[in-house]
Amino acid sequence: MKYYIDITLLSDAEANLGFLWQKVFQQVHIALVDNKVGNNESDVAISIVDYGNKMFPLGNKLRLLASNEDSLQKLNVHRWLNRLNDYCHISSITIVPTGIKQYACFSRKNVKSIWKKAQRRAVHLGKPYDEVLAYLIEEDQSKECKFPFITVQSQDTKKRVEQDVSCQFPLFIRRTLYDAAVSGKYDCYGLSKTATVPWFS
Repeated sequence: MKYYIDITLLSDAEANLGFLWQKVFQQVHIALVDNKVGNNESDVAISIVDYGNKMFPLGNKLRLLASNEDSLQKLNVHRWLNRLNDYCHISSITIVPTGIKQYACFSRKNVKSIWKKAQRRAVHLGKPYDEVLAYLIEEDQSKECKFPFITVQSQDTKKRVEQDVSCQFPLFIRRTLYDAAVSGKYDCYGLSKTATVPWFS
């Protein structure tokens, strides 16, 4: 990964960081799906620059990285985030600094039980899925998973299921740090089971 773009989320009283992460990340996911290079495969990866921030676990900056400048230009993230212009600042494409000493793997931590339980309970209680999911995560997260998450809607699932079935789920993200780069593939969330990205502020 040699090039990157930073997306800084600009929260205010009307749009907190949790809301902005959901909206921005959803659009980035759609962009990655639209530009995929294989079956659920992307040549653009993500990095969460302030992962583990004490004020907000995902911080306020999402980084997109690619091995070549063309991939980031083709992604055209400005187009996908056009409606969120007031709430995010998108940097120009920049070269990754030299002398990187640490690398990070951002991977998906599967915690299916919470969102499946939320879907069943929302139908049973006749309540909005988002409301039930938020309650269950707050109630169960300490038992289920302590990784930060973003509520997203799977574009792949959306194509396969009926319109009235919710495709939303909490995407739990785990970061693992390494002293050397590890190669591998990235999915259409910009995550990987093995592949790393350069880790720098």
